[in-house]
Amino acid sequence: MRKSKLLISASMAVFLSAGSAWAADLKMGAVAVLEGAFAVLGEDSMRGVELALKEFNYSAGGKSIELITGSTDASPDSAVRTTRKIVEQDGAKIVIGPLSGSEGLAIRDYAKTQPNATFINGSSGAQDTTLRESAENFFRFNTEGAQWMAGLGEYVYNTKGYRTVAVLAEDYSFPYTQVFGFLEPFCAAGGKAPQEARFFVPIGNKDYSSVIAALPDDVDAIFVALGGADAVNFLTQYEQAGGDLPLIAGSITVDQTVLGSKGRTRDFIIGTPSSGPISDTWDDPRWSAFVNTYKETYPKGFPSPSLFAHAYYINTKAALLALDEVGGDLSDGGVKYREALSNLTFETPTGMVRLDERRNAIADVFLTEVVEGPDGNLVNATLSITPQVTQTLGASYEDFLKHGPVSRENPACE
Repeated sequence: MRKSKLLISASMAVFLSAGSAWAADLKMGAVAVLEGAFAVLGEDSMRGVELALKEFNYSAGGKSIELITGSTDASPDSAVRTTRKIVEQDGAKIVIGPLSGSEGLAIRDYAKTQPNATFINGSSGAQDTTLRESAENFFRFNTEGAQWMAGLGEYVYNTKGYRTVAVLAEDYSFPYTQVFGFLEPFCAAGGKAPQEARFFVPIGNKDYSSVIAALPDDVDAIFVALGGADAVNFLTQYEQAGGDLPLIAGSITVDQTVLGSKGRTRDFIIGTPSSGPISDTWDDPRWSAFVNTYKETYPKGFPSPSLFAHAYYINTKAALLALDEVGGDLSDGGVKYREALSNLTFETPTGMVRLDERRNAIADVFLTEVVEGPDGNLVNATLSITPQVTQTLGASYEDFLKHGPVSRENPACE
C-alpha cells in the first residue's frame, strides 16, 4: 500500500502540474527498490526524484516531463526487467536509477545495449559500475561506496585506537565496496581484519544468532555494512544478546532509514562512527535549505533526508540541468545531452560535484558520529570533511587498479 501511494503521488504531481489537457514532451524513468528489505530506502529515493522535479516545475530545456516510475526488489534481474520496460515499452530516453550495488552493475551492462538512451545513477554505489568496463551512456553524480568511507579507517585506528576488527556485511557488490574503502586505509595504518572474523549474509537475512555467536572475543570493534531492515534486525538482536563490542558503521547502516526506526536500538548505537555523502548536522546553508524543503514537502518522512533521497535528488537534478543545456533536444540520440552531462559541474546540498573521465562523481565526504539531536531524534553529527574525494582515492587510475576488484577477501588485511 505504501508503494502504491508513492507511485500515485508521483504520477499525480506530474498530472496536476499541467492540467487535464497535459501531454508531456519528454518521458523520464525513475527506478528504485520498493519491495523487500530495502523498500524503505526506495521510498525515500523517490522523494528525492520528486524534489528535483518540483524544483524545475516538471520541465527542463523548454520541455515538459512525464515521470514513469519502476519498482525492483534489489536483484539485478528485477532492475534490468523494470528498466527495459521503461526504455523499450514506455519510451523513456532518460532513466534515473538504480538504488542497489549489484543492480547498478546490471544496468550499466544493459545501457551498452541501448546507445540512444541515457542512464543516470540513483544511489547505487558498487565500485566497478564505473571503475571497470564503464558504459559511455551511464553517469553517476553520487560518489560510490569506497569513496563514502574516506577518513573512517584512519579515524578509528588513530583516534579510537582500534587495531583488530570483525566485519559483518551483506553478500553483494556494494558492501564489498564499503568494506574495501574502510579496510584499505585501516590496514595500511597497521589494522587487522582476519578472514575468519568476516561474515557475509544475504539481503533479507532475519536471523543473526549464528553470526553473533561466532563473533570472536579478540577484536576491538565490529565494522557493520548492512542496510534497511537488515541493519535494524542485526542491531536489535545484537543488543538483545548483550553484545558489547563497539560498532563502526557503513554509510547506510546509520542512515536515517535506520536511525528513524524505533526501539532500544537507538541508545545502543549512539557514539558509532561512520562516514558518507551526507551529515545530518552540517550547518551549511545549502544543506539546511534542502533539509527544510524535504521536511516541508514530506512531513511524514524522516527527520532528515536519507542519503538515498540525497543521491536521487542530485542525479535527477543533473539530468534536468543537462536538458536545460541542450534545450531539451535529444534528437541526435542523446549525443549532445551526454556531452553536457560529462561537463556538468553544479552545487548540491552537500557541495560541488563534478565527474571524472569515467563519468563518476568527485565530491566531499563527511566523517560522522551518531548522536541524539535536540529533538530526541538520532542524527549523524559532523566530525570532519574530506574534500573532493576521487574514485581512486587520490591515487592514479593505473595504480588504483592494482588493488584488484573488491571482494570478500580484498584487502587481505591479515
